[in-house]
Amino acid sequence: MAVFPRPRPLDGITVVSLEHAVAAPFCTRQLADQGARVIKIERPGSGDFARGYDTRVLGQSSHFTWLNRSKESLALDVKQPEAKAALMALLKTADVLVQNLAPGAAARMGLSFEALQQHNPKLIVCDISGYGADGPYRDKKAYDLLIQSEAGFLSVTGTPDTPSKSGISVADIAAGMYAYTNVLSALLLRGKTGQGSHIDVSMLEAMGEWMGYPLYYAFDGAAPPPRTGASHASIYPYGPFAAGDGGTVMLGLQNEREWKVFCEQVLQRPEVATDARFNSNAQRNANREALQQLIVDTFATLKAAQVVERLDAAGIANARVNGMQDLWEHPQLKARNRWCTVQTPQGAVPALLPPGANGAFDYRMDPVPAVGQHNASILAELGWSADQIAALQAASA
Repeated sequence: MAVFPRPRPLDGITVVSLEHAVAAPFCTRQLADQGARVIKIERPGSGDFARGYDTRVLGQSSHFTWLNRSKESLALDVKQPEAKAALMALLKTADVLVQNLAPGAAARMGLSFEALQQHNPKLIVCDISGYGADGPYRDKKAYDLLIQSEAGFLSVTGTPDTPSKSGISVADIAAGMYAYTNVLSALLLRGKTGQGSHIDVSMLEAMGEWMGYPLYYAFDGAAPPPRTGASHASIYPYGPFAAGDGGTVMLGLQNEREWKVFCEQVLQRPEVATDARFNSNAQRNANREALQQLIVDTFATLKAAQVVERLDAAGIANARVNGMQDLWEHPQLKARNRWCTVQTPQGAVPALLPPGANGAFDYRMDPVPAVGQHNASILAELGWSADQIAALQAASA
């Protein structure tokens, strides 16, 4: 009996992307995971410049490997008429265009929503930029760290002496995820109206949403949350504490009942619970240094695993401060079968399945493409002859 793959939510949806770096590729990879066909337009020869960020994955870029599985690569120099004609032919029947080119670049190429709506009224166009399609910052260059700075993220992240950026491209990822969810919403809306729509995603606005808590904390001129490193700004003890074997354990207490249990079962010093310096969260905050030293002195006699064992037994929330190798080998990810294998031009690599285990379908986890790997097959679908394809290649288009 033949076994057919279970249908995915976005089977039959075609996405064309003019993308590079992180934000737009993150969006379109989510769409591909759900079954969409994603045709990635790349520069002939070099491709997406994120391909050259590093050589950490079998000689390939870590960013590119992460963001570009399950896509087809079509290498086109869209400034040349023949290549532009191929792109427009694709967009004639595509469902979605996602782009994060330099501000105004897509419009100058005739790829604004207004122009494309005449070409394909059902097309959804998603533009991702640093600051949005209008306003005084419209043409300002925007990179992840710049947006982290502009959105105030660095003002609440780091130590009292040193603001710190996120260790990952958090502004790019935020914009990419809002682009993804907006595309899904636009597809639902098109199902009701039959018309495409324009999505304008700003990295600044994506980060502004994520900064909601510190914004309201500083409402009406109030003082903003202080930078407290990896500790909580207003609850203590809630943060990292070193153990005697060099490991670090993150723990978090939420209320006075947990504080009492922590003193009795973890510190094994019940008298600390009623110490006037520590008998409320406000007092613990005011006397952080003294309490930190008391906790560290106790933990210094234990291995990190023993600290975690005591915390678990006491019902106190905790986590190991893991490194990358720990995450590769995390027992919870293994137990839930969250790893699979994805092919790349240089061989197979492990890949995490997308978050959200859905029992109705299997995520698409197809190979990462080489630059222009699908030129011949895609152009042939558009009706181009072998001679026409060869001529396009000869012209470096």
